[in-house]
Amino acid sequence: MSSHASNQARVIPLRPALRPALRPALRPAPAEPAGVPPKEPLWRDIVGDVLRRERLAQKRTLKDVADAARISLPYLSEIERGLKEASSEVLAAAAHALGLGLADVLALGQSELLRLATPPTGAVRRAAPRQGEVRLAA
Repeated sequence: MSSHASNQARVIPLRPALRPALRPALRPAPAEPAGVPPKEPLWRDIVGDVLRRERLAQKRTLKDVADAARISLPYLSEIERGLKEASSEVLAAAAHALGLGLADVLALGQSELLRLATPPTGAVRRAAPRQGEVRLAA
């Protein structure tokens, strides 16, 4: 029996890979290998995409919206890229700077979340086990 170990270390990323700076809409994550459940989208990613899409639709710059919302440009950029989780006060300020209400941003985010979370046609969603219930793999 040979015990030759590979000299290459396995690298495990600690942070998610950065997303492209501009994109028209949040795309679903690539398909996971068989047996691995798909990752659910994060709320901060969805809200950031909603804010960015609305800002770009209005042809406004980050600086313009950040100034109107009275938040820093780097912070607004991080929110749009899903790197920071904004408080409700900051989200409301950004929404108002875009001529929207906080409820509008949250409703758009909810619609996007439902769209992304809906299983593909033909897929069956299994209910989560109840507390204390153990399921064996099929």
